[in-house]
Amino acid sequence: MAFLVACRAVAPAFACQHGDLLLYLVPSAALALLIRLLAGTHPAFFIFTVAGTICHELAHFGVGWLVGARPTGLTVIPRRSGRSWELGSVTLTRVRWYNAAPAALAPFLIVALPLVVARWRTVPGWTFHPVDLLIAFGLAPQMLSFWPSAVDWCVALRSWPYLLVIALLLALAWPIHPSLFQFVKP
Repeated sequence: MAFLVACRAVAPAFACQHGDLLLYLVPSAALALLIRLLAGTHPAFFIFTVAGTICHELAHFGVGWLVGARPTGLTVIPRRSGRSWELGSVTLTRVRWYNAAPAALAPFLIVALPLVVARWRTVPGWTFHPVDLLIAFGLAPQMLSFWPSAVDWCVALRSWPYLLVIALLLALAWPIHPSLFQFVKP
């Protein structure tokens, strides 16, 4: 109990309660950083990003299909785009204001994969096994692929009216049900 009190003084509650889980992900994060640095030096290192690229594009494809954006094409073959590389893409043929943000920001869902795997490996009591090194190599590309690209962010901006509707609904609900907003301190 004393550790939790001391931990909360310097770290968020999540980090204090899930220290083993976060510690388990440190090697994957270090490998992700190394892969990011190496991938910028030579195209041969893109082989280490393939698993993450597949997950990133499948997230766009799956969520795009669920929200009615009609995905029609998916590629994970890297190609040169100006001075940078495009690792993959999904073609969505029916992007509207209401489905642009979910389809474009779908890669954020990928961050759940390393967390679920880390929980699976640390809950029964964590001891390092050789398979954990392989798992770290498998999770590293996922840590690189969960952030939406610049193009994804531009597509997501098409949903700005949706954000205005949510803000308007919250503003209208405030005087009717102030108890819904008890977490907001005046």
